[in-house]
Amino acid sequence: MNEYENYTFIQPADRIASFKPYFFASLNQKIAQLRAQGMDVIRLDMGSPDLPPADFIIDALIQSARRPDTHGYSPNGGTPAFRKAVAEYYLNRFDVSLDPQKEVLALVGSKEGLFNLSQVLLNPGDISLVPDPGYPVYAAGSMIAGAEVYPMPLLKENGFLPDLDAIPPEVARRAKILWLNYPNNPTGAVATYDFYMKVIEFAHRYQVLVASDAPYTDICFEGYRAPSILQIPGAREVTVEFNSLSKTYNMAGWRLGMAVGNARVISYLHTYKSQSDSSQFQAILDAGTVALTGDQSWIEQRNDIYRQRRDIVVQGLREAGFTVDIPPAAIYVWAKLPPGHNDSTDFCTRLLESTGVSVTPGIVYGAHGEGYLRVSLGTDTELIQKAMERIKGWIKE
Repeated sequence: MNEYENYTFIQPADRIASFKPYFFASLNQKIAQLRAQGMDVIRLDMGSPDLPPADFIIDALIQSARRPDTHGYSPNGGTPAFRKAVAEYYLNRFDVSLDPQKEVLALVGSKEGLFNLSQVLLNPGDISLVPDPGYPVYAAGSMIAGAEVYPMPLLKENGFLPDLDAIPPEVARRAKILWLNYPNNPTGAVATYDFYMKVIEFAHRYQVLVASDAPYTDICFEGYRAPSILQIPGAREVTVEFNSLSKTYNMAGWRLGMAVGNARVISYLHTYKSQSDSSQFQAILDAGTVALTGDQSWIEQRNDIYRQRRDIVVQGLREAGFTVDIPPAAIYVWAKLPPGHNDSTDFCTRLLESTGVSVTPGIVYGAHGEGYLRVSLGTDTELIQKAMERIKGWIKE
């Protein structure tokens, strides 16, 4: 026995003791084992873009990194140039005017901001209104802060939008945050202006902060252009929106995002960040500035690649017996399992072990995700086609 195994007094804090490792961390280990055994694994699980940023963005990173004055600490919350670029992006893209100093904050990826928002706003006993299915960090951050999670079912018959009228008034009055994510992960659904107007009215009535997670607003197909909730009158007073360069500019590993909106909440996040991190490498901020303010035409060409992949996945899954809607935005296809299959974890495990195709079980995103799986479009087109052939062959066995 190792002499240190007796140190049982070293235990996790109560607030994280019940948490399991993030799903994709465990999946990565399983895939590594399968590959070590010689299996050819095609990954359609993580929403990580496989394509690089435009060359001019990479060039900006290199040029900045070669300067001798960019290797010290950069300003917490982002350089003035980056914050100004974010404001310019919101003005050009959504016709939303922001104060770069008070209403914009750079993040180490938007996930950091999503988690931190719960820490700066929620107290034990508060309620966090969380979409189900939804990105797991909304619920996880809320629970770590000691709040109660109230799930808002996202159902196909409602366009995968939460039914705000179904939230009991006594719950709404205790709620501090209402989480939204459109274009949506995992369903690919989109929100309308009318829905956003209803959200803002709800937020004012119950004094709830809207947390709009919007990293997919620039991945849209066939003429659709996703709105920002900040375009709605009255939104600025009750909303913080999180965005990211990860998906729009293929910069996921660079870890650069932003929070914009309500100045008071932005200041809370800024204070929290000043205690927890020391900002990003300035070269990344400089390249992000160029990405936001430079030529945007290449994004349409990139989106066309995603559209081609989407169509391959939708056709392949339908031929295999799945029920699939065609998503107008984002980089995911949300598919209901074929008849006779209800356990998404079991289905995806057997699919991976039998075919080498890795997709994400819907239950990962909440109880209302059971019976579905999510396919990511962030993989080479030929591999996606190959994966669809494997799935169809396996289903028909």
